[in-house]
Amino acid sequence: MANQGVHDPINTGRRRFLTATTAVVGAVGAGFAAVPFIKSWNPSARAKLAGAPVTADITGLAEGQRLILEWRGQPIWIVKRSKAILDALPTLDGHLRDPKSDNKDQQPAYITGELRSIKPDISVLVGLCTHLGCSPEMKAEIRPEPFDPEWKGGYFCPCHKSRFDMAGRVFQGVPAPINLLVPPHHYENDNTIVIGVDPAKGA
Repeated sequence: MANQGVHDPINTGRRRFLTATTAVVGAVGAGFAAVPFIKSWNPSARAKLAGAPVTADITGLAEGQRLILEWRGQPIWIVKRSKAILDALPTLDGHLRDPKSDNKDQQPAYITGELRSIKPDISVLVGLCTHLGCSPEMKAEIRPEPFDPEWKGGYFCPCHKSRFDMAGRVFQGVPAPINLLVPPHHYENDNTIVIGVDPAKGA
């Protein structure tokens, strides 16, 4: 017990070094931990672009062809309809759930009537079935199909057999409750469509 009450001399310099080192390491660690948290405050570049307008050049779009874009994570279909398809649309009214597109939640206010388009021959639709969000197949030709012997062209969802005409209007008696949606869009010029922006007032 001869050493009781006797302590080694305190190395104050070493203690300061260890204290400072611990503080620095702790601060660096906290900094790394904070980076993902702070970055989460700012939307990612992908998120910023998700709602940005998308421009499409339809110069080379031929009758019966479809151009597919992505806007807000959704497929956008731009289709050039033939005169035969346009002539067939009015004949389908009796088979459709909302032939005059009276439900205003399904398209912008400037999209009216059975064509559901700004230009008669160009259709712009969100390419997702309004039942469960599947992607319907385009069957643009006027010819008998296994699911409809009097088919006049349109979209068929093989998942649950929903059908839509070439204006995106839903048929009666299918699971899809409403027409295919029409996104906001306008024409920058005769051959350029801007998806995601309404036409300027007075245009």
